[in-house]
Amino acid sequence: MDAPRTPHAIAVLLLAALVVPACRESSPPRPSYGGAVRVDVSRIHFDDGDTFSLDGTPIRFLGVDTPEITDPGVGIDEDQPFGRAAAESTKTWVLRAKTVEIATDGLDRYQRRLAYVFVDGELLAERLLAAGLAYETVSYYGDNGFPDLADRVLRAAQAGPKPAFEEPYKWRKKHQRRTAGGG
Repeated sequence: MDAPRTPHAIAVLLLAALVVPACRESSPPRPSYGGAVRVDVSRIHFDDGDTFSLDGTPIRFLGVDTPEITDPGVGIDEDQPFGRAAAESTKTWVLRAKTVEIATDGLDRYQRRLAYVFVDGELLAERLLAAGLAYETVSYYGDNGFPDLADRVLRAAQAGPKPAFEEPYKWRKKHQRRTAGGG
């Protein structure tokens, strides 16, 4: 049996069609991951494929290690193969995203904030692994209090291609100049 098509019923349906989407837009969106916070992309300064600064605070991505790019301040005087590709991919994905969120966990030994990064609800580490632009680091550093995200990283690393570059920590041992700060 069809619903009645009275002018009153039609008006109620039209009003609902207008009000419901407006209510959704006015309420704050839920984070992609519990505890993640949305960040304003205009406040990000890009460093390399697995690090950016947010309002001057360095953010080191959890779960992945991307190839190095030139940074004389830490003794890296040349790009590692695929370093620029990883850095540009990260920058492009972040800048094109409608939402960027981070879920943080402590600091590393260089005093960088450790975080999983999400672009439009997707884990950026998974994208880097799927593109062959990173090695996973969960096997070495553990889950950092995010066992579900660490598991996703491990699965993405298994499913993705083997990167066509040397593991960054090995490359650094051969190519990084020791600096006064211990770089």
